[in-house]
Order: sequence, then C-alpha cells, then structure tokens
Amino acid sequence: MNPLLLDVPIQLETERLILRAPLQIGDGNIVNQAIRDSFIELRVWLPFAQKLPTVQETEINLRNAHLNFLKRQSFRYLIFHKGTNDFIGTTSLQGIDWDIPKGEIGYWINTRFSGNGYMTEAVNELTNFGLNQLKFRRIEIRCESTNFKSRAIPVKLGFVFEGTLRNGDLSADGSKLTDTSIYSVIK
Repeated sequence: MNPLLLDVPIQLETERLILRAPLQIGDGNIVNQAIRDSFIELRVWLPFAQKLPTVQETEINLRNAHLNFLKRQSFRYLIFHKGTNDFIGTTSLQGIDWDIPKGEIGYWINTRFSGNGYMTEAVNELTNFGLNQLKFRRIEIRCESTNFKSRAIPVKLGFVFEGTLRNGDLSADGSKLTDTSIYSVIK
C-alpha cells in the first residue's frame, strides 16, 4: 500500500499526555520557548540546538514537519500534559523505510519536565503506534553513548541493546567523533 493512503491520526493519547502533530499556527512560540528554557541541556546532545532559533525559524521547522507528516516521511508529535496543557517536548518517528517497514524514534524534553516519566510514556505510545498501527517490523532508538538519560528510555521500554557504533557520529557541535548506542524493538 502507498503510505500516502494510510490513515494516520494527528493525535495520540496516553494516561497523562496528548501527542499532537504540529499543525496549529503559533506552535512555534511554545516550542521555541521550551528550546530557550532547555537550551543548555539540549545543545550538548542536539545539532539543531547549537544556536537559539528565532520563533520564525521554529515555526518554519514545525510547518516543514507537518508537510513531512502529510507526505508520510516522518511523524513528529508535540507532547502536552493532559491536565495542564503544558508543552513537554517532542517525539518523532523518522528515518522511515516503508519497504521494510521501519523507523527511528527521536525525542527531546523541556528540562523543567524531566524526571517525571513523561518522555518514556510518550515514546512507549509512539512505539506501540509504529508497531501496531503502522505495522512497522523494526523501530530503533539511537543516541550518543554518553547520553545516559536518553539511553534509559529504550532500556525501560524493553528495547534490545544492539551495540555501539564506535566513532559513528559527530558530537552535536561537530567538534569530535562520538559513539552511538543503538536499541531496537522488532515485531
């Protein structure tokens, strides 16, 4: 089946969270503020956070993410708390290969919400969505080997540690080679 014909929900829900596709005008404001609030932590691990983006740059990024969602090339969801409507972070199914089918989950969190299990809950929902609704046969999570907070999520969710790609990537700032840890779940 052509992926463009897939009925993909623009919203997923968990016990505490709403995961919503970035399709509302103004999403750039809230996402940009979360990047600013978490900039020191994000810049260590994420290439996009090497400089503070403007609200306009963030809005453009989200609109492009929505286009990719519509084209079924990736599925980015913004994470909100059900009770407070606070923006918590993002999680995405990206690097999709529809021939297998498989994808990779990426994520980042507003620092003020870390330590509450929100990202684990969101990634679990996205994993179930990928395996059960999209019928993916494989989902990966890749992260820098020294990013222990990020590595804890696939471990908690029962992903299998497949190994480390030594000197497999550049650090977020591009200054040195880093090792990449790879986790997967298959169906």
